[in-house]
Amino acid sequence: MKDHNQHEIQMSEAFLNSAFLALSGGFQDAYTYNARNEVFCNAQTGNVVLMSQHFMAGELTAGLGYFFPIIFFALGVWVAEKIQANYKYAQKLHWRQGVLLAEILILFTVGFLPTEYNMLANAMASFACAMQVQSFRKVNGYSYASTMCIGNLRSGTAALSVYFREKKSKQLKQAMYYFGIILMFALGAGIGGNLSIRYGIRMIWVSCGFLMISFLLMFIEKYKHFHEEHEIK
Repeated sequence: MKDHNQHEIQMSEAFLNSAFLALSGGFQDAYTYNARNEVFCNAQTGNVVLMSQHFMAGELTAGLGYFFPIIFFALGVWVAEKIQANYKYAQKLHWRQGVLLAEILILFTVGFLPTEYNMLANAMASFACAMQVQSFRKVNGYSYASTMCIGNLRSGTAALSVYFREKKSKQLKQAMYYFGIILMFALGAGIGGNLSIRYGIRMIWVSCGFLMISFLLMFIEKYKHFHEEHEIK
């Protein structure tokens, strides 16, 4: 069972899996910004800036529109950490797959909420995004974020700088992982922004599709490992 779990974790850190998570992460941010009153569900730094600006201008309602996503993002991290602690050794379903199912369900529900409930929709999306970023934190062994770019940009640039100094292929490979994730995030944001502007609030379901692919990829890897074990026997 130990080897089985190790193989699952390896798949959750694979670049292919991380690419779909990044696609979804970029899509989600573009969706809430373009279809839900210019609020970010991932980029909480931007929300803090805009929240503070509105509060200091005496615009309480507008400020709360950014305050609640921040609070729900923190709550999402809290819940994801509790899920990991309680279900880390679950045998039937990997805890990360459980997080993905919860995220898909939440975002699918968001697609039904009319624009009059944008504040609730943004809070729910932020909660779901936080669960994702807390649960998937490595790509091929390197720490990264699937729903934001600043940390990936810093890490990728630092690795590239080390490569030019030491000429070690490991650093170049590391940099390419980070820049690859940024590219996928940007691609997801471009798709999400254009679809949201053109077709509206239900386009968040496309993000659910990316997450479902990630969910299924982890199942395929589990099946392969199970098959290999029985081949050896």
